[in-house]
Amino acid sequence: MPRKVQRINTIAVRLTDEEKLDWDLKAHAAGLSISQLVREAMNRVRITNVGDRAIQIERTRQIAKIGNNLNQIARWANTYKSTADTVEIVTHLVAIEQALMALSDLKPKL
Repeated sequence: MPRKVQRINTIAVRLTDEEKLDWDLKAHAAGLSISQLVREAMNRVRITNVGDRAIQIERTRQIAKIGNNLNQIARWANTYKSTADTVEIVTHLVAIEQALMALSDLKPKL
């Protein structure tokens, strides 16, 4: 049988009556103690620093610009079907779209 983890450190948090009630209700609904609820919530938190956030915003902006350009290319290919090698263009558009989704961690809109 695994040995129970001994937790000896304490953190005090000041809450309003409403916050305390909210935490109590959430813990009860999840079948957890407030300590367990807070530990689980904190283990799910993803921390980013300000620099990472600025980079993410710029990356998202650049990806949006590229997506806009792809839409313009697709529109042009659909308008001038007889002039363009549509199959080749669509193949390249799909490859670019897949690369962008991998880069941006976005899921395709269905």
